[in-house]
Formats: sequence, structure tokens, C-alpha cells
Amino acid sequence: MILMRWILILLALVGITTSALALREHYRTDTSPCSINERWDCGIVNHSPYSMVAGIPVADIGIAGYLLLAVLAFREAYRLMLVPVLAAFAFSLYLARIEQHILGVWCIYCVVSLGVISLLTPLVLAKMLVNSIKRST
Repeated sequence: MILMRWILILLALVGITTSALALREHYRTDTSPCSINERWDCGIVNHSPYSMVAGIPVADIGIAGYLLLAVLAFREAYRLMLVPVLAAFAFSLYLARIEQHILGVWCIYCVVSLGVISLLTPLVLAKMLVNSIKRST
């Protein structure tokens, strides 16, 4: 189904955009425009020690991951999407746990990204299931 391909690509593009906005927050030196209150502040989250993995901003990892997912969706390589989408989902849940239990502050961009990967994951799984059923008939 060609529609699924474009839905997955669109979601990946939303993820890329969201990650790019988070990356901008990572390098921002002035007040964050998404500093809403003491529970919602992208600046605190994106300047925390948890915003880097091996010296790489988490937002850069998000951009690269969503770009990979977009390319794989474009090529309709759904089986190849399984490992990165599950890894991204698990990593997003890990980061959300850090925001909730360690930092006590949420980043709106991170929450949107978690929403995007939470949609991508079951869609990729469903597409693989449909393709598997089609192959077996």
C-alpha cells in the first residue's frame, strides 16, 4: 500500500523537524522560548548531561534516526525499519523516564518526538504483519 509509505515518510519528517528544533535548543544560550513553567522547559532538558551520548547531542541522533527511517520507508524496506524503529522507541521511553524521574522537567519537543516514534512503531509492525500475511497466501 503506497499510502502507508507516505504516512511513514511524513511522520519521519515531523520527527526530523522536532529533533532539529530540539538541537536548536541544545545550542541556544538565551532563554528558551518553550520555557513554559517549572515542569515544561526545553532548555533545562537540552542542556542537561542527558542531552548528549558519547559527545553527540541526542537531537542529532534523532535527526539521523528519523532520516534513516524516512529513507527506508521511501524504499519500502519495512523489514529493515524494524530494528531502528524499536531501538528509537526504547530510547525515547528511556529519555522520557529521565525527564520524569531524574530531571522532573519535560521538553515539548521530546514529547512530540516520543509521540511520533510511538506512532511509527506500531505502523511499521502492522505493515510487516500485512506483508507477511500477503506472502503466505
